[in-house]
Amino acid sequence: MWALPSSLSISTSYRQQTFIPRKTLILTTTNVGPYRCLPVSSPASDPASSSKVPVGNYPVPVVKKRRRYRKMYPGESKGITEEMRFVAMRLRSSLNVADGSDSSHLNEIDKSENEMWIPTIEGFLKYLVDSKVVFDTLEGIIDRSDDVSYAYFRKTGLERSECLSRDIEAFSEQGLIIPEPNSPGTCYAAYLKEKATSNVPCFLTHLYNIYFTHVTGGVHIGKQVSDKLFEGRELEFYKWEVDVMASLKDVREKLNKVGEHWSRDEKNRCLRETPKCFRLCAQIVRLIIL
Repeated sequence: MWALPSSLSISTSYRQQTFIPRKTLILTTTNVGPYRCLPVSSPASDPASSSKVPVGNYPVPVVKKRRRYRKMYPGESKGITEEMRFVAMRLRSSLNVADGSDSSHLNEIDKSENEMWIPTIEGFLKYLVDSKVVFDTLEGIIDRSDDVSYAYFRKTGLERSECLSRDIEAFSEQGLIIPEPNSPGTCYAAYLKEKATSNVPCFLTHLYNIYFTHVTGGVHIGKQVSDKLFEGRELEFYKWEVDVMASLKDVREKLNKVGEHWSRDEKNRCLRETPKCFRLCAQIVRLIIL
């Protein structure tokens, strides 16, 4: 490196003898001397040299990779229950699920408009008994568990176990034979017990969907059965001492709050569990017409 006085000019012959041909010189200030000569390739001869040459101790700019964000699930911004709602809507719009059963518990309501929907007293008693097995298991787990997540869902006002006991006792006093629990109810209860210990988010998914389907679809089923079999008598199973929609909303908000602490993988398992909940509930509803 040469330090040249500012008044000194470099002749063409001297430049051609000293530097590589077809190179040009630029003069720049440095911390070493007043000027420094840098050979720069001609753009026409060397396309790679078209970028600016770093001068002094300035770092080469780093190009950051563009961050890619995950696409949100339908309803994810509002909470896990809204994601479940989208799953239920897709099930409702389809005719069948993979195993060939009805797409959801709500599809059982549609059968009430069909001539094949002919409920019987024996079948309805089976439905009440199996429903009691499920609600006894569900609410018993919530009341006895030490898991802090379950504490939010105690005394919600949606509990149905005691109401079912009163209805079954009333039918027994009328001389009707109360059947033993059937496979749909006992199998679902066993499945709930397994999920309660192995996967809390999935268990709470069943809890919310069971209450939701009973409040929305179950009431309509009960009215259809009552009009056909009991001259419009309203059963305890379909009565609440509180504002049922407000209580359901409260449970929904609590589940959304608890779901904020779940990983995306846990939420996905809950969404996969939602169709199973509807299918298991539908099996109990079908006891009415069997």
